[in-house]
Amino acid sequence: MLLWVAVSVVALGFLVALEIASRHYGLPGPITNQAQEVIFAPKSGPLLYASMALMMVVLTWRERFVAAGVAIGIDIVFALVRWIVDAEMMFGNGALWVIIGCGVIALTRRTGQDRVLLLKGVGLGLLLVAGRKTGDAWLLITSKTRPTVLDQYVATADHALGNPSWVVGRLVEATGPVGSHLLDWVYIQLAVAAVVVALYQLRNVAAERRFPGHHLVRTFLVIGLLGPAIYMIFPVVGPVFTYGTGAFGTGGAHWAVADLWPDIAPPIGSPQAMTYDEITPRNCMPSLHTAWATTIFIHSRKAPRALRFAGTFWLVATLGATLGFGYHYGADLIAGVVFALTIEAGLRAYDRGWDRSGIRFVAYGTVVFAALLVSYRYLPTQMADYPWAFGPLLVLAMASVIQGYIRTTRQWDPETAPALKAEPQPEPV
Repeated sequence: MLLWVAVSVVALGFLVALEIASRHYGLPGPITNQAQEVIFAPKSGPLLYASMALMMVVLTWRERFVAAGVAIGIDIVFALVRWIVDAEMMFGNGALWVIIGCGVIALTRRTGQDRVLLLKGVGLGLLLVAGRKTGDAWLLITSKTRPTVLDQYVATADHALGNPSWVVGRLVEATGPVGSHLLDWVYIQLAVAAVVVALYQLRNVAAERRFPGHHLVRTFLVIGLLGPAIYMIFPVVGPVFTYGTGAFGTGGAHWAVADLWPDIAPPIGSPQAMTYDEITPRNCMPSLHTAWATTIFIHSRKAPRALRFAGTFWLVATLGATLGFGYHYGADLIAGVVFALTIEAGLRAYDRGWDRSGIRFVAYGTVVFAALLVSYRYLPTQMADYPWAFGPLLVLAMASVIQGYIRTTRQWDPETAPALKAEPQPEPV
């Protein structure tokens, strides 16, 4: 309970800090944006319902049906009012009302362990919602505080990998609107996919009256918390903005180096930091979508076959979307995989108690991740000039972290431990 209280206090303080920072730039922060969604049209209705679903893992089936019915009923009322006044249409307010209502019930109508469990469920749902708003605020701060970006360095280093964003970008264009719409949906609804896997992991919470020590939501939130800090160190906007024609109306056409993506790979030259607008987030290095999709894949491995297939599909489709839409370079994806595996192993090691294998792997993952960033920044020209050497090295570095993670976690899983050989019993006299 003390750990949950500490996490709540830290999260609230972090939200307040981001609110103040956002206000400094004349925009509402995560707390204001979330409070507005109690009445006004939410930004993402599916995310709010996914958050409510996470909260409901602590409820009985009867309570779940009641909560879902109340949420849908509230949304119908909101939809009718918005239709009458010709306001923006979006669902999700009902789900947020139910989450808040369950928090009120926990404080006023529940006692003891029932109160604690319900508050944990409410906190879990609100953390997912707050994570989205926190991410939006972080992206705003990166665009305002990092006027220069390092895209030319990463684009040059990406020659060692064969410029995968340019290759996949042309493939996505060839699939037409069907392929692009599918990948766009997968890319946007990544958090909903994570909730589906998390719901399977948390399916026994109501019966056991406790949460498991480690689950997907923990890793998802920590990645979202730590990732933007790397954005501040290594600001990158992505190939579609640096080498495209003003994607999504952000003004990239004015700030872009040239109109090359995805038809012509950028030439190898002398990379340098370049000034960019104060709108586009510097959210490429590492690719957090890749990191999140990697953790979804990992946590779906012990699920039923259908969920394992979905986890694999989401990983492959997310990689295709991040590259195919020009949001990321190949170097970002490699860094994202290493980032995800290091955090996942660190959280598992913390849950089971730190030992030599956990410390060794987290230290190794951290060193590899730092080495990737340093090489992208200070060795991009050499990497582009000798792709036959540096390309395999980058892939090998990522593969070594994957292999290290598999080897380390197999030692931790009790079902993979070798069975003790039974000692022969003496025959009775």
